[in-house]
Amino acid sequence: MTREPWLMVRRELSSHRARWIMIGSFLLPIAIWCAFAYIPFFHGDYKLLITAERADPAMANFVAGDRVAKDYLPGYAEEVRGINASIAAQLEADPAAIGSSRTNLKRIRRIEPIADANGWLTAEDEESTKAMDKALYVAWGNLAEGRVTSEAMPLSDENLDIIRKNWEVMSKHAPGDSIKTPLLNLIPQGLSATPVFLPAPHECISAAWDDFTAEPANNQPYMYERLLGSLKVVFGGFLMAAIIGMPIGVLCGSYDLFSKMVEPFTDFFRYMPAPTFSLLLVAAFGVEGAPKIALVFIGTVPHMILMIANTTRLLDRNLIEAAQTLGADRGTLMSRVIMPGIIPNVYTDLRVLLGWAWTWLVIAELIGTKTGLTAFIDTQGDRRNFDRVFPVIIMIGVIGFTTDQSLQALARVLFPWEYTQGKKSRLSALAFWRNRPSKPREEAAAAAPATPTTPTPAPAAAS
Repeated sequence: MTREPWLMVRRELSSHRARWIMIGSFLLPIAIWCAFAYIPFFHGDYKLLITAERADPAMANFVAGDRVAKDYLPGYAEEVRGINASIAAQLEADPAAIGSSRTNLKRIRRIEPIADANGWLTAEDEESTKAMDKALYVAWGNLAEGRVTSEAMPLSDENLDIIRKNWEVMSKHAPGDSIKTPLLNLIPQGLSATPVFLPAPHECISAAWDDFTAEPANNQPYMYERLLGSLKVVFGGFLMAAIIGMPIGVLCGSYDLFSKMVEPFTDFFRYMPAPTFSLLLVAAFGVEGAPKIALVFIGTVPHMILMIANTTRLLDRNLIEAAQTLGADRGTLMSRVIMPGIIPNVYTDLRVLLGWAWTWLVIAELIGTKTGLTAFIDTQGDRRNFDRVFPVIIMIGVIGFTTDQSLQALARVLFPWEYTQGKKSRLSALAFWRNRPSKPREEAAAAAPATPTTPTPAPAAAS
């Protein structure tokens, strides 16, 4: 038995093959994302864990977590080596040289990201500055004397040597004491990483867990409250568009009078960008939720009218003519032929238009007062916390996709004739008209005289 090829013109794949291809369509982007996130070959940046002050105070200083280009880090490290060379020359010329205790404290604290990444800090250490400085003092001593090693990020031999030299000075003081002898800077080090706009999957998962479980700071709304606000905007605007757009679309597709009256202006109006109405909507409805719902409505209803009108016109004209032959009036045509005939396709149009409504969410929530998921995305994006942005974007996609697939599954229940294998038993005017007695026929039957019935003679008896 020969297997069918995978590529066949206008032929459907087997259910087994189709299922695996659909799964692969989701796994492939995830695999590409993981490749760019975890394979160093694709990394173009370094994520700094050890930073140092710049020679020129006017230049921007880096903090742990910042990303720099790979070709930038060597120059940055060389700049810090030059500062250390000046400090070493100063101490060589005058071993009793006095420096700034504040500057020394900053240099000691530069090791905090390494201590945190290796789990050397406890919750108690992070409760106060004094406890933190004491814990970092202990970490310097442990590293200098070889009692611990940095597993999270191996320290270079150069930095280990600097740690030992600084410890020779630090060990003469108790934790928390002011150190006047100038200390050396640690040389900047980092981990190979993706650009800041492409965080690794595990970073996104960790950030998402924190955002959905931790109590938000500064009286900000919880994530579920943001989500509910966004759902209200999308579905509120879409339902308003459906209530108004569906009847108008059906009328335009059924009657040429409504088509010529409504469709030309609607076709013109849909080319006007909905965001241009944002200031008008704020002036009319305020700055809270109403203008956001109105923007989704304006962005969706013109397309809904035109799509449903076109779907209505695609109904087989023979069905309408057959119903008219049987005596259907305009109301009966609309309720018993047109509406039942177009409902499955209108349902599909609404699924497509619901996805269209989701595309207006981000713009809608930015007008007036920033609210919902978009306000969170906008705030975290400005702070370059893209590991917190990605989960929200993915969540919106998951909600939209799940809603669409649920509606598609519901369509198989509501319109089974559209998904029947083989010959489809489509609705027709006759199917609706067949079991409905015509009023003129009933009246004619009542007025007609009764036809006398002739008794059937009994069969002759057999002789």
